[in-house]
Amino acid sequence: MTETVDRRLTHLSAAASRLGALLARPKVLAIACVVVIASLGWLYLGLLIGNMGGPAAGLGPGMGALDLLPRAINAICSPTFGLGMPHGAWGATGFVLVGLMWGAMTLAMMLPTAGPMIFTYAEIADTAAKKGERIVSPFVLAGGYTVIWLGFAAAATLAQFALTRLALIDDGMASASGLFSGAIFIGAGLYQFSALKHACLTQCRQPFPFFFSNWATTARGVFRLGVKQGIFCLGCCWAMMLVMFAVGVMNVIWMAGLGMVMTIEKIGSGKRFTHGVGVFLILAGVAFIVSSVAAHWPVR
Repeated sequence: MTETVDRRLTHLSAAASRLGALLARPKVLAIACVVVIASLGWLYLGLLIGNMGGPAAGLGPGMGALDLLPRAINAICSPTFGLGMPHGAWGATGFVLVGLMWGAMTLAMMLPTAGPMIFTYAEIADTAAKKGERIVSPFVLAGGYTVIWLGFAAAATLAQFALTRLALIDDGMASASGLFSGAIFIGAGLYQFSALKHACLTQCRQPFPFFFSNWATTARGVFRLGVKQGIFCLGCCWAMMLVMFAVGVMNVIWMAGLGMVMTIEKIGSGKRFTHGVGVFLILAGVAFIVSSVAAHWPVR
């Protein structure tokens, strides 16, 4: 009996040791951090859309394609998503639900773009760990990065409240004005050519020098590194994130597309790609404005 118990304890100890060794590898934790948290964000958004009811085409350009897919059955929140109220009369529940939605959106869209940065930190940490030096989990770095974007989500929630009250966004969270959509697209396109955009993008593309010169071995220090990287990312991508107000806040087609564009930018695509995206956004904005003006032009 004693031998059987000892054998089981030995197996458990070996399994725990293998698991501990796996979790001690920064690269593994970095990949898990990006995949798990971003996946949870997309899952939450998918369940929200599946529970909203009505045709998906009403959520913005391109969303009509989702009407061909089966919708989620299980609900997370009410079908109206707390916005089926008069303009500006959300209440506490409305603010919480919209805030959760923006939080999930920022995690789903922005965390994958931070993958190269988090993995770079993990590579440096992995080298340091092999030398017996103290390291901090990449989850702490991702936590600091996430705080910045959750702050953006809070600001976006307030902005959505104001835009809904001004009747620029309808109760379905889609743009109610072609002129408004056009202005956002043009503004985001022009920002692609700005010095601030390229300065922040350079920091996002080259995280190794930043980590090398600011390396920290405490949780607080690494958290601050994540916050600084989050600020660089915010400076790079905030204008493109605002495009969601123009195409429909719950438009997952544009979420995925913009997320891919921002990821490609950070990988190191060069100025041509960034400027090309800017030209596309400006032309799309002009098209929105022309279409809106033409729709209201008096017929003679």
